[in-house]
Amino acid sequence: MRLKTLLPWILLAGVLTYVFAQQHWWPDNHSRSAPTFASERLPAPAVATSPAVGSYASAVNAAAPAVVNIYTTQKVRERNPFMSDPFFRRFFGEGQPQERLQASLGSGVIVSPEGYVLTNNHVVAQADEIVVALKDGRETRARIIGTDPGTDLAVLKIDLDQLPVLPFRESPMQVGDVVLAIGNPFGVGQTVTQGIISAIGRQGLGINTFEDFIQTDAAINPGNSGGALIDVSGNMVGINTAIFSQSGGSLGIGFAIPGALSKSVMQSIIKDGKVVRGWLGIEVQALNPQRTSHIVNSASKGVTIAGIVRGGPAHAAGIKPGDTLLRLNDTEMNNASQAINLIASLKPGSTLQAQLLRNKEPLELKVKIGERPTQLEDGRVRDDRE
Repeated sequence: MRLKTLLPWILLAGVLTYVFAQQHWWPDNHSRSAPTFASERLPAPAVATSPAVGSYASAVNAAAPAVVNIYTTQKVRERNPFMSDPFFRRFFGEGQPQERLQASLGSGVIVSPEGYVLTNNHVVAQADEIVVALKDGRETRARIIGTDPGTDLAVLKIDLDQLPVLPFRESPMQVGDVVLAIGNPFGVGQTVTQGIISAIGRQGLGINTFEDFIQTDAAINPGNSGGALIDVSGNMVGINTAIFSQSGGSLGIGFAIPGALSKSVMQSIIKDGKVVRGWLGIEVQALNPQRTSHIVNSASKGVTIAGIVRGGPAHAAGIKPGDTLLRLNDTEMNNASQAINLIASLKPGSTLQAQLLRNKEPLELKVKIGERPTQLEDGRVRDDRE
């Protein structure tokens, strides 16, 4: 009897205990979902992120149609290797040279609606036939308008309608800017690689006579020569021309001729058939510290006049071998490449003020700039002497 009397109270106590537990002990347990830990309920810390570039497709789509593949053939005459043996020559004579076709490939860039194509001189040098293949499948023969071995540039002409054109970038590039290289490496077909501007104004590499290279880590391989280096907006930054490599493939050190220089050379070739440059008729070398210990101003590095062309502008002005060239006009001379490029940029017929040292004595001379003689195809000299 007593148990029946206490049973309602026991049930009531159980219900109250369950309700209390629901409200105070298990506040997040109203649903049957997995338990939530305290750390999951804390707000995630803010992380500063820069907007990622998802694709360069728009730049490639704008530029790639104007980048062409260039195929060249050259007739090469060779003697039978057995004819180098005196025994064979004794019985068979000198023999007749054998003729064969040698093929090579490269890239180029269409830079005008009239069909002018920029490429490297070494891509088309000595070629007997040049074929240009466009991305849209069209192919045509090209003719050489002119070449400039000093910068390793050449201008071709093709006769096709509705040509895509790659515009030159007008503003200068900076180290760290993203660039894309487009070309035909190893003949596999048009390829795009991506990198940054690693350096600008590279000189003294011994690649060309006149050097002002853009250095990039965008992969450049054989066959890329003459192709385009573009910015992320699809404008041409430069003409890919050389790599530093111990294996023949890309090691992340490639060089391109700047767009501004390429455009200037192209315009000169189209207008005059050649590039007109200033000339002094001097051979310049790096300064010998043992011969310049007498220079009071250590900031004046200078270059040494190693040779003079007889009858040239420098000879007529009184410059002599052994002189130290400190300044040209208001520009201090720091190395031989700088002196060569500055002289070449001057207009023939203009007057130049040269500051020199001769036998420890300062000397100023006025020099009338001459026109640099036409350079031979294989004349890759590193001085200003012809």
